[in-house]
Amino acid sequence: MPKYELKVEVKPQYIPEQSAPQDDIYSFSYQVSITNLGSVAIQVISRTWHINDAQGYHEKVRGLGVVGYQPLIQPLESFEYTSGARLRTPTGTMHGSYFCVAEDGEKYEVDIPMFVLDALSDEDRRSNLH
Repeated sequence: MPKYELKVEVKPQYIPEQSAPQDDIYSFSYQVSITNLGSVAIQVISRTWHINDAQGYHEKVRGLGVVGYQPLIQPLESFEYTSGARLRTPTGTMHGSYFCVAEDGEKYEVDIPMFVLDALSDEDRRSNLH
């Protein structure tokens, strides 16, 4: 088992009831699961997100913790939370990183893999293909 290893998984979802496409507002939620695969407890201190829409607009969001917490994640345990983002286009991407400190004092960054935010339904995609 490695000493320091976090696995980050993200599941995004479009929220039509909080969106207003006619005003270029597309709301998304995303559920994040952070699992400690290492042998040392790790605390998430801060986060950085890069949010990009389909027109090239980029927003960088930095802050302490995640949803108001700086969770201490024990080996083989997970911390899950849900948050959200708004775009001006129906599609975009997000990626980022967590700054963490291990229980033994080691400091490091953990990448949050890029994921796609997509408001287009399967039916919309099919009709756009024709």
